[in-house]
Amino acid sequence: MKKISIILVFIIGFIQYAGASATKEEADKAYQENNFKDAIEKYEQILETEGESADIYYNLGNSYYKDKNMAKAVLNYERALLLDPGNSDARFNLELARGKTVDQIVPMREIFIISWIKSIANCMSERGWGIMGIVSFLVLLGSLMLYIFGKRLVLKKIGFIAAVLCLIVTVSSNLFANSQKDRLQIRSGAIIMAPSITIKSTPDETGTDLFVLHEGTKVYIEDNTMKEWKEIRLEDGKKGWIQTKNIEVI
Repeated sequence: MKKISIILVFIIGFIQYAGASATKEEADKAYQENNFKDAIEKYEQILETEGESADIYYNLGNSYYKDKNMAKAVLNYERALLLDPGNSDARFNLELARGKTVDQIVPMREIFIISWIKSIANCMSERGWGIMGIVSFLVLLGSLMLYIFGKRLVLKKIGFIAAVLCLIVTVSSNLFANSQKDRLQIRSGAIIMAPSITIKSTPDETGTDLFVLHEGTKVYIEDNTMKEWKEIRLEDGKKGWIQTKNIEVI
């Protein structure tokens, strides 16, 4: 009886997997035929059955963009980039979608070195940086061996220089991998979903009106301790309170 149950579980799992694969093909076909609402429904189904995928989020973002739903397009492009920061197509399309939203927020200026480090960290995902860290560490060990046991001075110099470079790459890769991991685990980014919403000075409807935001605008959650309200921060530094129902976390 136990063996039969295991076989049934395996068969059900295989059927679900096959069904999800078929849905992906149907979603792609619907998109190619300009049936964007049907494509959206099917891509959403895949995410529910298979879990998160950068490719599916990207395709879903494209479908929403074609369906002229910029808030959902921005949301799904952002989710695609969260899983695959090096996806240049998703980054380009995200900028296109943002250009069609009402609020054009000008980010606060950063020190060049900080922007440069962030751009490097966003070249790869957590997995990519993790693999690079492992590879560079192995090369580091080989370089140390060459430096210690090399018979000629030139080999020792090559081993030493290579070891120093690999040490820098190993440390940097681990730092970038941890940074990407934190972004995945602590999702502070969110997108405004309401067509128009007034941001309050306090977590209450009677609070003072601060400014108005529109759908598709990206915000960062500063205070996540309350269920019905969240304190948010814009990329230009402005802060305020918004009802949770009006945003969707990336």
